[in-house]
Amino acid sequence: MSNMETYDVVVVGGGPAGATAANDLAKAGRKVLLLERGGRIKPCGGAIPPQALKEFDLPESLLAARARSARMIAPSGRCIDMPIPIGYIGLVDRKDFDEWLRQRAAASGAERRAGNYLKVTRDADGTAIVHYRETGIGAADKGDIAGADGLNPAELATAHAGAERQVRARAIIGADGANSQVAKHCIPGAEKTRLVFAYHEIIKRPEHADGERCDVYYQGRFSPDFYGWIFPHGDTLSVGVGSEIKGFPLRAATADLRKVAGLDEAETLRCEGAPLPLKPLAKWDNGRDVVLAGDAAGCVAPASGEGIYYALAGGRFAAEAVEAFLVTGNASSLQLAHRRFMKAHGRVFWALGLLQRFWYTSDARREKFVKLCADPDIQDLTWESYLHKRLVRRKPFAHVRVFLKDVAVLLGLAKAS
Repeated sequence: MSNMETYDVVVVGGGPAGATAANDLAKAGRKVLLLERGGRIKPCGGAIPPQALKEFDLPESLLAARARSARMIAPSGRCIDMPIPIGYIGLVDRKDFDEWLRQRAAASGAERRAGNYLKVTRDADGTAIVHYRETGIGAADKGDIAGADGLNPAELATAHAGAERQVRARAIIGADGANSQVAKHCIPGAEKTRLVFAYHEIIKRPEHADGERCDVYYQGRFSPDFYGWIFPHGDTLSVGVGSEIKGFPLRAATADLRKVAGLDEAETLRCEGAPLPLKPLAKWDNGRDVVLAGDAAGCVAPASGEGIYYALAGGRFAAEAVEAFLVTGNASSLQLAHRRFMKAHGRVFWALGLLQRFWYTSDARREKFVKLCADPDIQDLTWESYLHKRLVRRKPFAHVRVFLKDVAVLLGLAKAS
């Protein structure tokens, strides 16, 4: 054991959350191991607000496209356009975006290794030992595609087998996705996480497809409890659907969506599937030396499924919590990650959770929801909140008007415009 390498922090997972945490801690002078599973690309519309570029020092060159509007499509086929008055929705390709974040972490001093996390055991003095199996960067993860319609967690763990390795860690950050093995092994209750299963296809963008608009389909045929999307990525498009209902035919629904949108003849470049958590876990740390971040902590916004910004934020909060723990030795410092995230974003998640639980339950409600999106007050508050990542408080009368309109529509006292 005396010859085993020891790190201040082992970060399990090289997505936006893990790579951000590794970068921040390496810049702070910590000895960091970033353990990543090679070859996996998460299915993702790729939306990222300009606020993320400012907060996390990201160059605009990472953006594959800038959407200037969104189109909401109701079950009836009615379309509501929501132009963005100031700013844009940034779109990234996760294949390039995530790798850039990992390279930045390495440039800051974090060590990168390709491997599958296996378990955590303890040294004689109680120090955590992280066990992992070596893999090759770029090794295809068969479960990402083959398990897309059911997303069997066992399939997601498959990889090219290599030698088992062990390292000691003063602290561990679990950023290994919605099916986080770190969470299941170390955090009580994590195995009960509710998941939406997402699947998308990256296709070549035909000339007739709008390269500056995000299309969102609120139609039960594509998803009985979530939505379908077509997001521009420069020369390509992300076309996908999501649902919490196990066994829902995600591939068939995506094919149907492509046909309806006139994209069935476009060349398919790759297909990806993965689960998304529905809400943040109640507890993110083990009270000793482990803390979660990103999808592993449940940091995906309800209703919208937005996860990149919240993964970046969660990774930073986890890094701050671990740094405080390493300085003080007080394990209660690890609670800072959950506390600070919920203080910054808890109200938004609560509001979006209510929206999803009510409006996404039937086509009749989805129809009314899309009609409400035509309201100028709703559009204004939506874009203000999205672009700046906070609930808008400086327009109280707009909030009151939106509330009264919603109540009137729900009670049948008024029709959505």
